[in-house]
Amino acid sequence: MPEMIFHIRWPDGAEDHCYSPSTIIGQHLTAGESYPLAEFVSRARAGLTEASDRVESKFGYACSSAMDQLSRIEATASHYAPDAPVICLSLE
Repeated sequence: MPEMIFHIRWPDGAEDHCYSPSTIIGQHLTAGESYPLAEFVSRARAGLTEASDRVESKFGYACSSAMDQLSRIEATASHYAPDAPVICLSLE
């Protein structure tokens, strides 16, 4: 299953490299696009959950790495205002 790294910039300018076990995240995020924080978290949650579901469908178990990544995104997001911008810098 092809994995994907998506690079993001948080509202304070910090950048993160985030992991998805599937390229399906590319249907939820677009490189170069800025999202209000709440929308970004919602899109990341949908994409990473779908990616984990694909792993489970193929291998019989959910992807803990996808869920760990989502937890890190949600924890970091809690430090910013819901409408603060998050930019998806790239999808690789």
